[in-house]
Parts: sequence; C-alpha cells; structure tokens
Amino acid sequence: MPVKKTAIIHDWLFSYSGSERVIESLTNLWPDADIFTLFNFLSDEEQKIVLKNKVPKTSFIQDLPFAKKSYRKYLPLFPYAIEQFDVTKYDLVISSSHAVAKGIITSPGQLHICYCHTPIRYAWDLTFQYLRESGLNKGLMGTLTKSILHYIRSWDVSSANRVDYFIANSNYISKRIRKIYRRDSVVIYPPVDTSRFTCSEKKEDYYLTASRFVPYKKIDLIVETFSKMPDKKLIVIGSGPDEKKIRSFAGPNIEFAGYKKPDEMKIIMQKAKAFVFAAEEDFGIVPIEALSCGTPVIALNKGGTAETITDSVTGIHFNEQTVESLMQAVKRFESIQNSFDPKALSGYAKQFDRSVFEDKIKSFIREKSDLFFGEIKDQL
Repeated sequence: MPVKKTAIIHDWLFSYSGSERVIESLTNLWPDADIFTLFNFLSDEEQKIVLKNKVPKTSFIQDLPFAKKSYRKYLPLFPYAIEQFDVTKYDLVISSSHAVAKGIITSPGQLHICYCHTPIRYAWDLTFQYLRESGLNKGLMGTLTKSILHYIRSWDVSSANRVDYFIANSNYISKRIRKIYRRDSVVIYPPVDTSRFTCSEKKEDYYLTASRFVPYKKIDLIVETFSKMPDKKLIVIGSGPDEKKIRSFAGPNIEFAGYKKPDEMKIIMQKAKAFVFAAEEDFGIVPIEALSCGTPVIALNKGGTAETITDSVTGIHFNEQTVESLMQAVKRFESIQNSFDPKALSGYAKQFDRSVFEDKIKSFIREKSDLFFGEIKDQL
C-alpha cells in the first residue's frame, strides 16, 4: 500500500535557521507534500529556498495582532492552534517539532513520524531561566505564567503519544526524549550545507564567534573572557537584544562586525584561527560550518557540541560556562593549535552534509512506511 498523500507539519516559519533547514530538505524529498505551520513570516527569498514557493497552510495565530513581533506571547494558544489543522486525508504525516508540531492529531490509519529538534525548552529545562529573565518568577503574573507552563508540560507529554516514531537531531536530544516522553528515538543529525564552504589553510591571528545576542547563546561570556585576554583579538558577528549590555564591558580587542551575509561570514570564518562556541545547543550547525572551513572549534562539552567536536582532534572542549573554564580552553588550544589539520577538519564535517541527512531520513521513513502500511494491508 504506497503512500498517496504526505503532510509536513512545522511549528512556525520565522527565519532561515536550523529547523527551517530541515523543512528545506523535507520539501526536497517530498515536493508534493502539503505544509502546515502556525505562522509564516519568511521573506520571499527564504520561502523560495525552504518552501519552493509553495504556500503553507497557517493557523489563526498568523492574523493575531503583533504576531510577527511578539509571537511568543501567544504560546498558551499554540497547542490548541496545532490541533485545529485537519490532516485526515494524508497517509503520511511528518512533523518537524521543537514546540508543538508533534501534537498534530492523526488517526490509527495514518503514520506520524516526528523529527524532534527538542522537547519544548520553555516548558522544561529553560523554565526557571525564562521566568527570571522575563521577571516572571514572582507576583501575580508569575503565578499565571507558571500555571501556563504547567499546562504546556502536561500537554507536551500527553501529545507525545500521538507520534509513531521519533527521530532525534542528536544523542543529547534522544536522551531528553527518553527522559521527558519515555520514548525511544533514532538519531539523524540535521543537515549542514558543508558544500557551501571551502577549506582554507591560511589562518590569521583572530578568534571568531557568531550568534544572535540572546542569553542562552552566551556571547556575553565569550566577550567577557576575551576582554580579560587583551592580547587576543575576537571578532563577533551578529546582533540582538543583549548587544548594548555586551558592548558595555567589551575590551578594545573585541571587534563587533554586526550582521554579515553568508558569503561574507564564510570568508571571516575561513581565516579565523578558531571558532568559539559557548552555548548548550541541541546540535549546533555553525560549529560544523566552521569545521567545513578548516577552522577548529573551541566548544562547550555539553549538548550537541559534546558529540560533534572531539577534544584535541577537531577542537577543544571546556566543561563549564565560566570565564575561567573558557580561558583555560583558549590557552590549551594555543598550546596545540599547529596540530589541527584544516583539510582533515573539513573532511570530518562532510558526514553532516545535507545529502547525508536526506539519504538517512528518506531511508528511515521509507522503511517505516513499508512496515506500517504493509501491516494495514495485511489487516484488510
């Protein structure tokens, strides 16, 4: 019994980031699939890349006031909104979920496979950080917010039962799926366009970091650390809400380069002596892009980079998000920096290429579809 119709469900389309790259591959593999998402605010250029100019079906969240600027304020409505999509006519449902997409309602005759970027972080491991940073850890609004997050957690766990098979984007996330949902998952690393990057063996005397300036990315930690090492130049690419605060304590050896287009960033990345990454990420695409350029990575030994960066081989690990820990890692890097072979780093990164992702996920979904629909056919 072949799959006749396929639906792709994604939480939301806001910018071309990690989860959107997964949708890009899914629309490469299933070009005839219909796409459902809570809201779509991609630029025209991004929609060409991610959606191939297909028009996704969006929810009522799309038309709510200030949705584009403040969509997170509508978080309590997300579970309800995702459940309003009618996907009853589809045989295969593929959800790409870091929040609520896995909660799509399907019937016993439909196969639902979820590519899980992470169980929803606001409701789980980032709960108390979110409450502190939002000033919602006390008072009436704090109590209301905590009750909403409690509801989200309950819904998140119960809706995990709607998924037939989970795919995790890293071993780190696979463990979180097991911890929170009590479900097994197979690991398929997300797609990285390693072919866009070329290896450079010529390095200049500066370090590089690049990210949006938000608390969990820990750009403040990196800038503070390098400010205490005035003989080492750091280039910082990106911007965001914390930029003013971070600039206020940056030393003269810190260069803020602002936003850079991909080709501009690639050149800076190719010439950097090392890329510095301090966030506890689910996977971490940018460090792999750095490796593709032949640039070693100094990364936190937690989250996705604990898996993708091998200490003293493709980079250097540091164990704590502290100035002292990162400073020691930089010093250790400089003691062995000549041992890193740019060509070997670039070659290592190719295992994360988009083509590898697409081959693996297509094979997995085809296998499970044949099994699932074969069983249904045998029951008819």
